[in-house]
Amino acid sequence: MDVKDVMNPNVVSCSSDTPIREVAQLMKQESISGLPIVDEGEVVGIVSEGDILKLLEIPEHGGLWLPSPFEVIEVPIRELLNWEETKDRLEDVGSKPIRDIMKKDVYTIGPGDSIEDAATIISKHRINRLPVVDESGQLVGIVTRGDIIGGLGQL
Repeated sequence: MDVKDVMNPNVVSCSSDTPIREVAQLMKQESISGLPIVDEGEVVGIVSEGDILKLLEIPEHGGLWLPSPFEVIEVPIRELLNWEETKDRLEDVGSKPIRDIMKKDVYTIGPGDSIEDAATIISKHRINRLPVVDESGQLVGIVTRGDIIGGLGQL
């Protein structure tokens, strides 16, 4: 069975210029946990809920940490627990483009490749989704762990 037999051709994606806030809203609206970042039809990155959640990591010393290229902001824990203040501090981050936090090293697969190859890539690199690109590098679909498992059920 080939990737084209199990992939979803209706890919939810966004451009690298899309603000982080809009990407998070799109993921919630579409009930997806990640999506490819596409510029001019080519996959330039990928982002997951985990990448966005990393913006809210709370280190042991009780501050709010924003990974590079964001600066460290020290926030006393009592302020961090105040949602309004936390929301205000993160407002700026939400307007930054998704390119600032997306993963730029993206594994892809072709529609004619086997689902075994897709499963190997997903398992080896511990990823949940794999953009499907044609021979010219244009995004034509996406295959997830669930798609592969569903395909195995059709055998």
